[in-house]
Amino acid sequence: MIGKFILASALATVACLAQAQEVRIGVNLPYTGIGAELAQQIDRGMEQYLKLNPVKGYKITIVKRDVKDPSGGNARNVIQELLTQDKVDVLAGWVYSPNAIAAAPVVNAGKKLAVIMNAGTAHITQMSNYYVRTSFSMWHAGYTMGEAAAKNLKAKTAVVGFTDFPPGKDMLASFRRAFEASGGKVLDEIPMGSAGAVPDFTPFFQRAKDKKPDVFFVFVPAGDHSSAVVRTYGALGMRAAGIKLIGPGDITQDNKLQGMGSAAVGLVTMHHYHADLTNAENQRFVASWKKDYGADSTPDFMAVGGYDGMAAIAHAIRATKGKVDAEEALTALRGWKFASPRGPILIDPETRDIVMNQYLSEVIMKNGRLFQNTIATFENVKDACKALKIPPCK
Repeated sequence: MIGKFILASALATVACLAQAQEVRIGVNLPYTGIGAELAQQIDRGMEQYLKLNPVKGYKITIVKRDVKDPSGGNARNVIQELLTQDKVDVLAGWVYSPNAIAAAPVVNAGKKLAVIMNAGTAHITQMSNYYVRTSFSMWHAGYTMGEAAAKNLKAKTAVVGFTDFPPGKDMLASFRRAFEASGGKVLDEIPMGSAGAVPDFTPFFQRAKDKKPDVFFVFVPAGDHSSAVVRTYGALGMRAAGIKLIGPGDITQDNKLQGMGSAAVGLVTMHHYHADLTNAENQRFVASWKKDYGADSTPDFMAVGGYDGMAAIAHAIRATKGKVDAEEALTALRGWKFASPRGPILIDPETRDIVMNQYLSEVIMKNGRLFQNTIATFENVKDACKALKIPPCK
């Protein structure tokens, strides 16, 4: 009798799994080329969410497509293929802003929930009502750092260096507006090449050094760009010249930080995440990450964008009972709250953009490793571009 009961239970479990509703998630990321390492971080972030928070009762199928570069054209084609050929229920990914911008008309036509896990140009979420962003707007860090540079760091003058593409221009605008409104003065604005290749930063940094600012605020894409920034800052002796290097957390990306050496000590950043945050969710996340990918592997802010993006998708799946109807999913996500490794997050019901803490941090040497020490926390920060109704976010 007991044997029959066990067999019946096993058969029922198999039948239940066989009948589990499939949800297909189409992920577009640069799996090859200069952005491949960034794609890996987001990919692993999604994996970690599903491992630590299983979406029971549903079969999650992730369909991956390579967007290769930040030119926009390839991304538009990839989104079209995910929708028409792969028949996905949800779209996700987007490392580069130009790709999310170019894809917006296709997203609108496809009428599927589309979760942005990185691309940070502020007005992207206004280009499609189906976009929900779990990463950041450039204005989160840029505007908050502009205020902090003047008020917390007591800087009077600044030079801004930025990669010359939409996120870089957003970062320039956000930092300059807040810094000058707080009593500082921007002495120079220096475009520093494109996102598609790492330039020689020496002439740009020398130009900044010659201006003798209190701080040099730099934005470049995370990855090889950020490593080159720190090397150049050290090689030109800018710290010894009394110029503090500051920026968003892209320049102290966690998985690059230990390779930057002593040149990184003293860097001050503003960002929504670093792996040294001490909250319980982050400790759980980092421990699981290192167990799965190696003790020397570290999650960064892109990984958290993938983790929280998958959390948002999981919430939408449960709320719509696996149908993921776009309008029902969007309704469920407006005002959604989640305890993230970065701290508490909320999807703004009006803008579909994320609300989160920003951390002012300084790189120090601690127990033989570089460590991001949180100096101050700015809670529940909204995208200032939309909050202040600044064009094109108006």
